[in-house]
Amino acid sequence: MQLRNLGRSGLKVSQIGLGSWLTFGAALDAQLALRLVHEAFDSGINLFDTADVYFAGEGERVLGEAIRELPRHRLVLASKCFFPMSDDPNDRGLSRKHVLESIDGSLRRLCTDYLDIYQCHRSDPATPLLETAMAMDDLIRRGKLLYWGVSQWPAERITEIVTLCRSERLHAPISNQPLYNLFERGIERDVLPAGESAGIGQLVYSPLAHGVLSGKYLPGLPPPKDSRATDEKGKQFISRYSTPERLQKAQELVLFAAQHGATAVGMALGFCLRDPRVTSVLVGARSGKQLQQSIDGALQSNPPEVWQRLAELFPA
Repeated sequence: MQLRNLGRSGLKVSQIGLGSWLTFGAALDAQLALRLVHEAFDSGINLFDTADVYFAGEGERVLGEAIRELPRHRLVLASKCFFPMSDDPNDRGLSRKHVLESIDGSLRRLCTDYLDIYQCHRSDPATPLLETAMAMDDLIRRGKLLYWGVSQWPAERITEIVTLCRSERLHAPISNQPLYNLFERGIERDVLPAGESAGIGQLVYSPLAHGVLSGKYLPGLPPPKDSRATDEKGKQFISRYSTPERLQKAQELVLFAAQHGATAVGMALGFCLRDPRVTSVLVGARSGKQLQQSIDGALQSNPPEVWQRLAELFPA
């Protein structure tokens, strides 16, 4: 497993990270989650991503139990805050109150004294940027987190927050967590250039489009048993990718990959990782087999002309 520096920081993360959205605390029981985390760690993955809102804290709790026996200093543990955790109007957003109170809940559920990366799950137009930046800087100075980042922030907001932090001599964010896959290439236009200029690395999620780019969902046929498309929570997110046109496109990827001695999973992940501005891809494996397919796929390499052809097959 290769490691990459996250943006212009000294923090090194594995080019594949294990995510927990729609898996830990729901689709996976605690024992399976533990096995996946340990298999990932043994394979060289050091980045484990979660958020407080994942199943109302249950995702963090399950991950916390899974990492309990692993050496903490060898893990890069990332979580996020922003979305409502209760009906209280202050239990949401990026106010100083919510950020400082939220991290204590995350640390408790994850059974750790600090987070390596704490990310703003979305941008909060109701809170001044300086208030959020000062809260994150304060948490770093207190030792509750080492770095901070953002998730799904637009390019102009990324530029604004980094410029503000530098002018105010505050710790600036080092990461952004955007949606990115062969179907969703919007970040190539402005987020990737803005992140590069700001020294921010990208930790992209849904690189396999909820598994559709693996080719396992066949046009005109029911989804495989126990797949994400068959559970109530997962199907609402996969629906954007399970149109007949996109399912057919995924089959074209399978054929294209086979022509180059690769798998569709490898091609999909490799396409994201071909760009050095993408530090890591977060995969949401539900089994050891899926995890190993992602790891094997990320080890595959192709010449630039193959990526160019793939970009033409999946135009931005």
